[in-house]
Amino acid sequence: MNRQAPSDERVTALVHDAAAAPSMHNAQPWRFRYLRRSRTIELRADFERVMPHSDPDTRGLHLGCGAALLNLRVAVVHEGWCPETRLLPDLSDRALLAGVRLTGSGSRESDLGALYPAIHRRHSSRFPFEETEIPEAVRRALADAARLEGAMLTFPTSWHLQEVLELVRQGEARNITDCGSDQDLAHWTRAGTPSAHTTDDGVPDYAFGPRKRGGKAPVRDFAGPRQVAGRDSADFERSPQLALVSTLYDRPEDWLRAGQALERVLLLATIEGLSSSFATQPLEWTDLRWPLRDPVSGTGYTQMIIRLGYGPQGPGAPRRPVSQVLDIQP
Repeated sequence: MNRQAPSDERVTALVHDAAAAPSMHNAQPWRFRYLRRSRTIELRADFERVMPHSDPDTRGLHLGCGAALLNLRVAVVHEGWCPETRLLPDLSDRALLAGVRLTGSGSRESDLGALYPAIHRRHSSRFPFEETEIPEAVRRALADAARLEGAMLTFPTSWHLQEVLELVRQGEARNITDCGSDQDLAHWTRAGTPSAHTTDDGVPDYAFGPRKRGGKAPVRDFAGPRQVAGRDSADFERSPQLALVSTLYDRPEDWLRAGQALERVLLLATIEGLSSSFATQPLEWTDLRWPLRDPVSGTGYTQMIIRLGYGPQGPGAPRRPVSQVLDIQP
């Protein structure tokens, strides 16, 4: 079925939705290019937003871009189009991560449209969650969502959960004393300056959440040693509920799939009334990342640690204007 090509305004709205995705330290490492003639939206990496110490292989960049790609697909389906998606369509162009061609209606991914209301409601929450256990049916639905994107979602329990929490603590301890990690964090956090509330990227101090006074929940303290005026402290979960996103292989295309799986899980979790945040500390160290893998199969590569629970949604982080990330061509 042929349809009239979308207007530039509609394409701008689609990219606005895509760019609501999470990314490491809210660096937003993406750009988009719309080719009118082929009705294709290209997703491109913005390598100027790479974190040289925390993400030297650009795995985290690919995860964030994958999350933006999932949002784009959801928005396209919501608009009644079918997103014909190709990952890494031109290996000679390292920055070109995916192409999404807008074709006629009747998408085989019509179920994605139901996730659209969560795109702008999903925010990282660095606040305490309740101790209420996530129902098994919801856990299964989240795992199914990841599977649809070619990834696995597991909920570590017992000794495996304790091992994950210990690896997070080790990663956090290393980051505190590592000059490179501290430089990345300082570059992408906005605390105690007039620009903290007007910046369009990074993590502003109002999104730091309270300083952890007690509890076992893995919550990154973006303030570090800095004092933030008016910031409270709080007790976090004694029994945190974590989920691991993993893939069988560890290539750029797997990182993009993991990013899409991550965002699909987060959008569904938001619809189910769950809040979420991330624990990336051990993923930033090669020797700490490997022990995170599934202890039963002993295979797979952990791409992200998600903290889930019932609690405050958290404030929205700033976003760059679409005019800065979208290029429209004939």
